[in-house]
Amino acid sequence: MSTESNKRKAPAGERVADWADGRLGIYGLAKANMRKIFPDHWSFMLGEVCLYSFIIIILTGVYLTLFFHPSMQEVTYHGSYVPMQGMHMSDAFQSTMHISFDVRGGLLIRQIHHWGALIFLAAMFVHMMRVFFTGAFRKPREINWLFGFLLFVLGMFTGFTGYSLPDDLLSGTGVRFMEGAILSVPIIGTYISMFLFGGEFPGSDFVPRFFSIHVLLLPGIMLGLLVAHLILVFYHKHTQFPGPGRTNKNVVGMPLLPVYMAKAGGFFFLVFGVIAAVAAIATINPIWAIGPYRPDQVSTGAQPDWYMGFSEGLIRVMPGWEINLWGHTLVMGVLIPLIIFPLVLVSIAVYPFIESWVTGDKREHHLLDRPRNAPTRTAFGAAWISWYFVLLVGGGNDLWATHFHLSINAITWFVRVGFFVVPVLVFIATRRICLGLQRRDRDKVLHGRESGIIKRLPHGEFVEVHEPLSQEQLHTLTAHDQPKPLEIGAEVDENGVERKVGRTDKLRAKLSKGFYGEGAQIPKATAEEYEEITSGHGHH
Repeated sequence: MSTESNKRKAPAGERVADWADGRLGIYGLAKANMRKIFPDHWSFMLGEVCLYSFIIIILTGVYLTLFFHPSMQEVTYHGSYVPMQGMHMSDAFQSTMHISFDVRGGLLIRQIHHWGALIFLAAMFVHMMRVFFTGAFRKPREINWLFGFLLFVLGMFTGFTGYSLPDDLLSGTGVRFMEGAILSVPIIGTYISMFLFGGEFPGSDFVPRFFSIHVLLLPGIMLGLLVAHLILVFYHKHTQFPGPGRTNKNVVGMPLLPVYMAKAGGFFFLVFGVIAAVAAIATINPIWAIGPYRPDQVSTGAQPDWYMGFSEGLIRVMPGWEINLWGHTLVMGVLIPLIIFPLVLVSIAVYPFIESWVTGDKREHHLLDRPRNAPTRTAFGAAWISWYFVLLVGGGNDLWATHFHLSINAITWFVRVGFFVVPVLVFIATRRICLGLQRRDRDKVLHGRESGIIKRLPHGEFVEVHEPLSQEQLHTLTAHDQPKPLEIGAEVDENGVERKVGRTDKLRAKLSKGFYGEGAQIPKATAEEYEEITSGHGHH
């Protein structure tokens, strides 16, 4: 009997996979990382909204660049929109009108792109607040916090350059506002303006230059930062909220493949669908109703997108102070806000390093804080948000005045006073609320949860029956650390020699006391207190 040895040929897909694996090591990489565990909590989806909206912005932006003409050349409009036929405008404005009325799906893509940018920055804002309030920026994630912060700031300027490209009256007013702010910079302001606009404003170069910045420079940097951000998230492993079985050395959740990838894919289409629905329903930036830019006109109710309202509010409510020195005028009403704005951004960027220095905490943290368990940090975050919204009111003071029939001067003075008062009040109120919640948690640990059942004791006293917490709930409420404030130590050593204590050390100890000292946190229930209460002593 003869035997034939026929080698079965592998399928084409398997051969391609083997070829790629032999050169790139894909199989080993996938085997090591595709089963990586990710925790499952709704707040972690905020980062995914940022990622997916960024992808949507890139996809729609590529489509729009196929039809947009970044040119300031003056043309006469003869398009489909009859009310503007025969009007003189820039080629950039005409091509945007062409996209909106003559390109199939062009208006929808424009609106998806614009709404996607707004949602991207809003999601970034909320995502950063989640990271801030839960302490996810602590070691070893300080660099990743900086990457996320830079993504947010670059996103602001990418949005600004993007909505300036159509050269309509609204965006042109915003660019003129920026030009005035640049001119207020002493010595170099005029040179920067001439370089940016290619001569006197508006010049003939700012649309092509903004186009290059918007399409190539800023998205390229953001894409690199995004990749680095995700690599660090993958490398450091994801943070998680405290709970039974969760430590700084493990992650409890679902594997990346297939569970997390399937959920992430579905969530991407959900985000895309929501943005598309909003873009189809709500009109944004209707340039045909605004008209092309003219330097001698200003559109009614000219407002920037929300993420630039902070900077505009600073300038609008600042008194028009001027200082004349040696024949030169310093416009302090614009220069001071220009100094405050970057200082605020820098303080946000370096906060993780400031907190680490103040508290002396050099440990790695992979478990998140509940915001109530870090009252001072939570109060700082709430105060900053309140400050932002006060200045947002200042940035839209004319609309507040017209819509609510208020005096614009009264609104401006409210913002000026609120600039100093509101953050302080919010800081105090937020910290007191956090301390109250800590007291409530302590009471729940020691006495249990209020059941709402009233019981009458034999001697006539009425008490409420408390239900004991489960072990999981007890662990969640008591798992957090409560560091002690840094101490300067004795002013003299064991030999009676006076020890020199620098001003920096004194400042650090004082700030540390503000974070962790008496009145800054409520001592959590100890095991001894819990045993004493549950054993029946002093417990109903």
